[in-house]
Parts: sequence; structure tokens; C-alpha cells
Amino acid sequence: MRNFELYVPTKIVFGQGEIRKLSALVPKDRKILMLYGGGSIKKNGIYDQVMEALAGFEVTEFGGIEPNPEYTTLMRALEVIKREKIGFMLAVGGGSVIDGVKFLSSAALYEGYDPWEILAKKIRTHVGLPFGAVLTLPATGSEMNSGAVVNRSETREKLSMGGPGLFPQFSICDPSVVRSLPPRQIANGIVDAFTHVMEQYMTYPADAWLQDRISEGILKTLMEVAPRIMADPSDYAAAANFMWSCTMALNGYIQKGVPTDWSVHMIAHELTAHFGIDHARTLAVILPSAYTHQFEKKKEKLAQYAERVLDIHAGTVEEKARQAIDRTESFFHSLGIDTRLSEYTDQYPGFAQTVADALVSHGMTHLGEHKDITPEVAARIVEMAY
Repeated sequence: MRNFELYVPTKIVFGQGEIRKLSALVPKDRKILMLYGGGSIKKNGIYDQVMEALAGFEVTEFGGIEPNPEYTTLMRALEVIKREKIGFMLAVGGGSVIDGVKFLSSAALYEGYDPWEILAKKIRTHVGLPFGAVLTLPATGSEMNSGAVVNRSETREKLSMGGPGLFPQFSICDPSVVRSLPPRQIANGIVDAFTHVMEQYMTYPADAWLQDRISEGILKTLMEVAPRIMADPSDYAAAANFMWSCTMALNGYIQKGVPTDWSVHMIAHELTAHFGIDHARTLAVILPSAYTHQFEKKKEKLAQYAERVLDIHAGTVEEKARQAIDRTESFFHSLGIDTRLSEYTDQYPGFAQTVADALVSHGMTHLGEHKDITPEVAARIVEMAY
């Protein structure tokens, strides 16, 4: 196991009806900016619950943050923060809203010329404008980590950022919100969380036995809960385990002391940036091809995953590892998620080179746990995913 440091200061308030505790978590002496997405919170009752809890607070609202939060939209929110002298932000939404608020947390105190530099230059944020979250869509784990991803459509870029100053002070996670989600969003959330775990787990053995077992437990729970929550989003037990699995998938615990990959994400981001494909679905496109290309370097861990998560015990290491890739792709299909780029767009011919060029421009020339996924290798992985 590698040396590591772990710092996760976010307070989690988990359970049905816990939004009522918001008034005790938000500072009473600051102007609050509540940010949300397309307005679904006004249809499912979450908006009313939040506003009831914030009665007596000075609250300004900003809605319209997109899935894959757009830089131009966030810059309009930044104007509100500065004009209204906002002292605390509340993200009410899924990972995209929370990610957008993390960018704003950094940008609000940024002293440089252009806040895009935070992303383009990979500037880590050590102190940001404080914020909390009310989670409405389990998926990204953004409610308990310090990372974020922002999209900029006009330049076809999707870049990440982070730093210890970007942890939410608190996140309220009420599993009952899942009952109002459409099947597409639930399926996306399952795949997103599943792939987060795989990026931290599917590398090579590192004598991190507990981290492996926790990762395998999350993966197995997601696979077991998937058919239940897809069939009945009002199943509270399934919703609670789904939500907590998503949080645990990317809150820092399973990545410490182990090698991590993240090449699937970095390549997949380009599919969203260029074609607007849902983030989770780009992951489902790239992951099988990436593991097939890197098979010799991942086969030992793939076989371990096959045995411990998929209950595949017969065959050689190579045979179990091959089955593991096939079964994972079948799992994505069972959620109604396609795994070939050609199933999403007819503009894919030649796109592999576009990905390679984009990775070069972003300085991502050595990805993966072995730092051996060059732009040329990434292009080959994309071609395999056509």
C-alpha cells in the first residue's frame, strides 16, 4: 500500500426528511445564493422544502445550470455573486450543479484575469467561497469531494479542477428524491458511480486489501440494486443504498494508497465536449475498449473483479478477465445504455484523431496508472469503441 493523506471535511446529513435541518447548517449572517438546474426541483417538492427551511434567511436564486455545467452560464452566476455580495452558496441539484458551484467557489475569490485559467492551468483552490449542497441526483459523488468538471461549448472543452478548498461544508442526502427521477437519469447515475469505482480499482494489485474490498462492495451493491431501483424508484431501501454507493464511490476513501487510472474519464470527456453525449454514456462507450486495449496490464485485477464481484470462478486468469469485460458491458446494456460511439452519432469517422489532438492541447499526454496511454493510444481506444 502506498503512503497517503486523507482529508474529507464534508458533513453528510443522510436520510428521509433531513432537508428540514438546512436552517441549522447554513450561516445566518450571510447572504445566500441558491443555485439549481432546469427547474425540476420546483416540480418534485424539493424547492418548497428548501425554501421552507430557509425562511428568514436572505436568499437570492440562480437557476438554469446545465447537465455538464457551462462556463458561460457560470460566469453569469459569478456576476450575481459579486453584485449581491454573496457570502454563502447552496447547490440544490446533482453533480453538475454542485460542480458548477465548486467552480464559482474558486472563481469568486480568484485574483487572476480570467477565471477559465483555473481550469486551463489546473490551478488548485485552497480557499473558496463557502457552500453546501442538497443532493437531488445520486451519481457523481460531488457532494463529498473537492473535484469538479466544467464544460465550455464554444471551444469544445471539458476540463477538471479541484483543491482542498472545494469541499462542501455539508451535503444533505435524502434518498426519497430518487423516486422523482426518470429512468435515464437513474441509469446514468449507476454507470457514473460504477465507473468511478473502476477508475480507482481496475489497475493492478497494490496490497491495499481493504480498499479493494470496499471497492468490490460498492460495485456489487450497485449491480444488485440496479434492477430494483430501475423497476421502482420509490423503493426506499434500494434508493438509499444507491445514493450512498454513489457517494462512497468518489469521496476519497477507496483511492488512497492505490494506483488510479482515470484515462477512461479523460478520453470520455472529449465525447461529451464534441457531441453532447451524456457523461455516463461516454464512460460506457470508452471503458470496454480501454480495458480490452490494456488487457495484459489489467488482467490480474480484472480476474479478481470477475471472482469477487461477478462470481466467475472457472477458467484461467485470461478467461476470467475477458468474461469480466463482457459482463460489465452487458451490465451497461441491461440499464438501456449503448456502448458504441456509432450508436450515438454518425460523425464518428476521424474523431479518434480529434481526441488525440485535444489531449495534446490539454497537456494530457501520459494517462493511466502506468502513464503509458499517449494521445496515439487514446485514439486507438476511441477507434475500438466505434
